[in-house]
Amino acid sequence: MVAGSRARKGTGVAGRQRLAAVAVVALLASGLSGCGGGDDGSAAASGSPSPSSAPPSSASPSPAKPTDRSPHGVLLSAQLAMQTARRAKVSYRLGADAGSGPLFWQPKTALQIKRSTLAEAEQLIVVDTVAYQGGDAATAARQGGKHWERFTVPPDPDGRKEVPYAGLVDLLNPVEALAAAGADGVDPVFVGEEKYEDSTVEHYRVTTTAERYAAAQTQLPQARRDGLRAALAPGGSISLTLDLWLNDKDQLVRLQRTGTGDSGRADDSVLYTDLAGALLSAQAPAETDTVDTGVRTVSPLAR
Repeated sequence: MVAGSRARKGTGVAGRQRLAAVAVVALLASGLSGCGGGDDGSAAASGSPSPSSAPPSSASPSPAKPTDRSPHGVLLSAQLAMQTARRAKVSYRLGADAGSGPLFWQPKTALQIKRSTLAEAEQLIVVDTVAYQGGDAATAARQGGKHWERFTVPPDPDGRKEVPYAGLVDLLNPVEALAAAGADGVDPVFVGEEKYEDSTVEHYRVTTTAERYAAAQTQLPQARRDGLRAALAPGGSISLTLDLWLNDKDQLVRLQRTGTGDSGRADDSVLYTDLAGALLSAQAPAETDTVDTGVRTVSPLAR
């Protein structure tokens, strides 16, 4: 069935191969540095293009060729395609928590989420290593008319600034999901072609564990990988099934994580739209409407 599906695609395969080749160049130029913290958390992230330099001609090629259309090769191509996209609007349900808004995973972390389920505050904004919560009447009543609380989190054990709500960011990050799906020792399966909204997508499935998922994020410091593992398996050791739907550009448009653990289960869904959207932005609130609340400790399980 898989071979027949491939034969029907015709010129679509060649187009994907060209995309994957371009994505390899993007990976060599930028790497996986977008998950790290920086020094200026007050700047806003936007979809405006920024200049970049081409990689040197001596750069080493990717170990897996993007022309490989096996399930593993396609997921590698998808990982590179999402690195190139850098941003999207996400709509998510992580267990009982839900929300939506723009997410930037490269070159710096930023998100602006409006929660649709009960939480400490209606909105959450993260710009690199600074977070803002509020945007609602309850915060204004608590803070003398100001609608936003600004805070940072303690540095990691090596003294580096941490990204607030890193557990949430990592659960939503499509590049991390695809890295876990394409990791060594994981055997992805092509489920088939399916209709999704007004287009045809390819459905892939991977069985892994929370430990392997976190270990695949080699660009993250160990403390953050530990936090991601805790976020994936809040009830203890957990096996995970990842379902991934890719569009005709090998971009991830839907992610589903399900699994069972020692005392709980995973049931997450993330939709990605407006990929690489030029109008996406995550803006820090006006300083005049913000109260600096200092340093807070944020659990990896915080949503």
